[in-house]
Parts: sequence; C-alpha cells; structure tokens
Amino acid sequence: MKLRFIIWLLFLPLMVYAHQDSIYYQPDTTAAAEEDYRYYVDLTKKPDAIKAVWLGAIVPGAGQIYNKSYWKLPIVYGAFMGCGYAISMMQNRYSGYKTAYLDLYNDSQAGTVTEDPSKSYIAVLPDGYTLANVGGSGTWMNTLKNRQNTYHRYRDYSILATVVVYALSLIDAYVDAQLFDYDISPDLTLNVEPQIYYDLQRQRSAEIKVAIQF
Repeated sequence: MKLRFIIWLLFLPLMVYAHQDSIYYQPDTTAAAEEDYRYYVDLTKKPDAIKAVWLGAIVPGAGQIYNKSYWKLPIVYGAFMGCGYAISMMQNRYSGYKTAYLDLYNDSQAGTVTEDPSKSYIAVLPDGYTLANVGGSGTWMNTLKNRQNTYHRYRDYSILATVVVYALSLIDAYVDAQLFDYDISPDLTLNVEPQIYYDLQRQRSAEIKVAIQF
C-alpha cells in the first residue's frame, strides 16, 4: 500500500499536467470546425451506395470508378484477369484429359490401342514415355481419369473464386460509398488522470488511468 502511494505521488505532477492539457472528444459544431471538416470531405459529392453497387453489378469495377477510387481498379481487374486465366487453363487441361481418357477407353474396348503420336492419349504422355513406361493402357487410363477429375474440380474452384471476387467488388463499392463522409481528421486525444481502485478486500489504492480517444 505504501509503495503504491509513493508511486502515485511521483506521478502526480504528470497526471495533473496531462489532465489539464487533455480532454475527451466533444463534437465541435462551430462554423470553423464545419469548414475544416469540409476541407477533408465535400459532403455535396457523396456517392450513392446503391448506385455504386448497381454500376458494379453491371460492369465490374464501375462502382469503384463511380466512387472515384481509381487506385482500386488494378486490384479489381487484376483479380478478375487472374481468375479468368485460371478458368481457361483448367478448362483446357480438363478437356484435354477428358478427350484422352475417352479415346483410350474406346480404343481399349475395340482392342485398337496403339503408340500412334496422333492419338490424344499418347500426346499427353510425358516426353520420352510410352504406355509401357506408365504401367500399360489400363494404368494410364486410370491416371487420365484422375487428372480429368482433378482439373474439373480446379476449374470449378476458379469459377467460385471469380464469384467471390465479383461479390467483394460490390461490397467494397457499397462500403466505400457509405464511408465517404466518415470523419478521418487526425484528432487523437490522450487522457491521463488519477483514479481510486478497490480490490476484492475493499482495499483502496490510487492508480493512473490512461484513455485514448479517436
């Protein structure tokens, strides 16, 4: 108890000074404050959040353009281009392995499996490999089926990612428009003041309270 009292006495000048020089945030409604706030935000140009969403739904990225958040366009279009590339690549590989699997299956049923390089199931073999190197036509057929299913799944994931990017672009356009007039002025207040603390045994002690208002 004595130690706490001594610490409180040491910090008392600091607490008094901080208490005098710091205040909790109170809305300033004076004309000067209003003019200063409009310096940061022109409230007459606040975008319509619903309109931003509709524009973005029709043309991806249009919501960001409407909100004048031009710096976000490379992010939005870059994400769409990445998803589009992934869909195209996965679709091509899925189609290639699907065709190879069906051709090998049909030739196996007809007993006409060959090492002809023009055959789709031979064309997708690794360089320098033959059917014998990969375990025969049956093993290669199972491999082609597994790869077909894998790239089919990856293609679906890419489509889902595109939907997520589309939804996030709309959410961003809406939130950006709603927060257009959010007060971002650099007003940060630190308030330091003494307070009395009671522990579980109802023993009283003096402590320092620090509060940050932003």
